[in-house]
Amino acid sequence: RFEKGSCLKVLDICLGLGYNSASLIEKTKEKEINLTWWGLEIDKRPLEIALSTPGFSSNWSSIVKDRLRLLKKIGGWNDKTSQGRILIGDARKKIDLIPESLRFDLIYLDAFSPLHCPELWSEEFLKTLSQRLCLGGRLITYCRAAAVRSSLRRAGLQLSSLISKPKTQNQWSDGTIAILQVEDESEALQRVECFPLSQREEEHLKTRAAIPYRDPRLNRSAEEIINTRTSEQKKSSMEKTSNWQKRWKKTEAA
Repeated sequence: RFEKGSCLKVLDICLGLGYNSASLIEKTKEKEINLTWWGLEIDKRPLEIALSTPGFSSNWSSIVKDRLRLLKKIGGWNDKTSQGRILIGDARKKIDLIPESLRFDLIYLDAFSPLHCPELWSEEFLKTLSQRLCLGGRLITYCRAAAVRSSLRRAGLQLSSLISKPKTQNQWSDGTIAILQVEDESEALQRVECFPLSQREEEHLKTRAAIPYRDPRLNRSAEEIINTRTSEQKKSSMEKTSNWQKRWKKTEAA
């Protein structure tokens, strides 16, 4: 849906080494799409490491490398066709520095796994992200955790699954795409390698694994978030996730 001269607004959470956004910058330049980019990252060092590694730099054109270097050096870039800015610090707080009126076509969420970084997978933070999407906007993540998917669904987003190619027994999904209010979901999904959640995935959302990470004021430590969830799971009457796993192993073996 983005044509020459149109504007794509992107938020990259946990930029890391920069592969996602580097690829995006390359593609938007090729297609002559204007890019408005924001990044949230707690530490610039991974980007610094990437830019000093020949194997990384050799993947990209000079314009991509120039923009990434500007992110590292002065925190952003601004030219005729694009602009970008990175905010360093706790994403839960730094997101408030992005103009409230700005709505994103695409949000990358590439934080460490929920068990290692629950702060960025909480019900409250995911709701905050959903409110930053434009109509038809997409949040894309490698994560397929039931807790994350259930929170995204409660935030009003339509869920679909990124499917492995070739699909294997141990790779029933490569991640999640969550879309805000599109009129024709099937048409939207045709443009990417994703599909509605399978029966297996839907049943996953009815197990204790779907109990969300909670961070009401967006200020809890990782330990507090994990402990609260663990306590809630122990008290829950929802199906044990291990039972779901056993049931589907039997189905696959049949």
